[in-house]
Amino acid sequence: MTTLDINAPNETGANKLYFAAWRWHFYAGLFVIPFLSILAVTGMAMLWIAWVDGRDGEHTPVIPQDMVMAISAQAEAAVAAIPDGTLKTYVAPRSSDVAALFRVDADGDAIMVAVDPYTAQVIETFPRRSGWYDFFDNIHSDLLLGVTGDRMLETAASLALVLIATGLYMWWPREAGWRRALVPAFTRGRSLWKSLHGVVGIWVSLILVFFLISGLAWAGIWGGKMVQAWSQFPAEKWDNVPLSKDTHASLNHDRKEVPWALEQTPLPLSGSEAGTEGTSTTPAIDQLDALARQIGFAGRYQLAVPTSDTAVWTINRDSMNTDSTDPMSDRTVHVDQYTGKILADVRYADYSWFGKAMAVGIALHMGTLGLWSVLANTLVCLSVLFLCISSLVLWWKRRPAGSSRLAAPPFPKELPLWQGAALVGLGISMAFPLAGLALLSVLAIDTLILSRLPALRRVLT
Repeated sequence: MTTLDINAPNETGANKLYFAAWRWHFYAGLFVIPFLSILAVTGMAMLWIAWVDGRDGEHTPVIPQDMVMAISAQAEAAVAAIPDGTLKTYVAPRSSDVAALFRVDADGDAIMVAVDPYTAQVIETFPRRSGWYDFFDNIHSDLLLGVTGDRMLETAASLALVLIATGLYMWWPREAGWRRALVPAFTRGRSLWKSLHGVVGIWVSLILVFFLISGLAWAGIWGGKMVQAWSQFPAEKWDNVPLSKDTHASLNHDRKEVPWALEQTPLPLSGSEAGTEGTSTTPAIDQLDALARQIGFAGRYQLAVPTSDTAVWTINRDSMNTDSTDPMSDRTVHVDQYTGKILADVRYADYSWFGKAMAVGIALHMGTLGLWSVLANTLVCLSVLFLCISSLVLWWKRRPAGSSRLAAPPFPKELPLWQGAALVGLGISMAFPLAGLALLSVLAIDTLILSRLPALRRVLT
C-alpha cells in the first residue's frame, strides 16, 4: 500500500467536501467506536436478561391456587423477613403464576422480597437492582464511573450524530443510483467491506439517530438541563390540590424510575379536603389495592407507601418499569393517606407532546413492547457492532504498511462552502453542548498544537 498525501486532490468542490466529511467521520469514529460498542453489547445483554429472567424477581414462579391472601398479610410477611425493615413499595404480580414483590428498606438498603400471594410465604429476598440486568445497565448508563461516565457517554452519543451525518453524506447516491447505496456489492477485499459498511450504515442510520436521541434525553446535560426542564407535566392541571416541595424525582431510587414527563413536577400533599372520590375509609394497603383495581389497573402495577406525614399513596403503571407493554397505558394516581381521596390522576393523554414521544421512545429504546421489539433491538445492536468492526477493518486495509501513522483521510487545501459547514457545526454545538465542546477541543488541538509540532502531526494524520 502507498502512503497517503496529507492534502486531498484539488479538483471539484464536491470532491473537497467529500474528503472533509471523510476526515471528520474518521476522527469522530476514533472517539465514538469504543463507546458505541459498549452500548451495543450492554444493550443486547439487558434486552435478553429482561426477557428471559426479568428484573428484581418479576418472573419468580409460584403455583396458582384458588384463594389469594390479603395484600396486608403478604406485606406483613415481607417486612417480618427483614429485621427493622420498613415497607416502601408493593409490586402486584403480572399474572397468576408469578410472585408478588415488596420493597423493604433497612439500614439504608433497599431489599426486594418475593412472596407467594396464595400462602403469604416468603420465597426469597435479595438487594434491589443487584442482578445481572442492573450490572449491564450501570455500564450502559455511566460506565460505572458516575457523573464522569455519564458525560463521556453523552459526548460520544452527540458525536455519533456527527458520525452518522458525515457517513450519510459520503454514501449518499449521486451518479451510481440507489441500488449501490442499499444493496451490497459482493466483491472482494476492501471494496466488499466498504460496500457492507455503507449499506448497513444507511439502513440503520435513522433508527440509530432515534436510539441516540432517546438515550440522550436521559443524559445529565442535554436531557436534564436542556430538554426535561421545559417539558414537565403542569401541576396546575390538578384543581386546588396542595403541592409538596418534593418532586416526583424523589420517588426514584438510585436511577430514574418514575415517568420522564413527571420527574420535575411537584408531588401533591396529604391532609386537606381536596380531591375526588377514592376509598370510603382511611386507606390501608388492602383498600388501595382494591381502589387500583376498581379504577382500571390490571395485572402488574406498583404501589408506593407514604414516607412522611404529608406524603401520598402513589399507584403507578409505567412501561419503563416493565409494568406493561403499552406505553400509552402509563398512569400515575396519587391518593391522600388520610381521606383516601384521589388527588391526581395523570395519564398518557395528559402528557405534553414531548412527554408522549418520550414515553413511547423509552419503551422502543428499552425493547419493552414484547418479543418483536427485543428481536428488532437486537438486530440494531448487531448492526452497530458490525459498523464498528467494519470501520476498523477498512482503516487497517487502507493504512500505509509498516507505518506508525493513523493514516487519517487527507484534508483538502481549499474547502468550498465552509460557511455552511461552520453553521452546521454551530447548530450542533448549540443543540448538543458536549459535542460542541469536543469539536472545539479538536479544532484547538489542531490549530494550537499539531500545527506547531509537525512530527506529531505526521503521526496523527
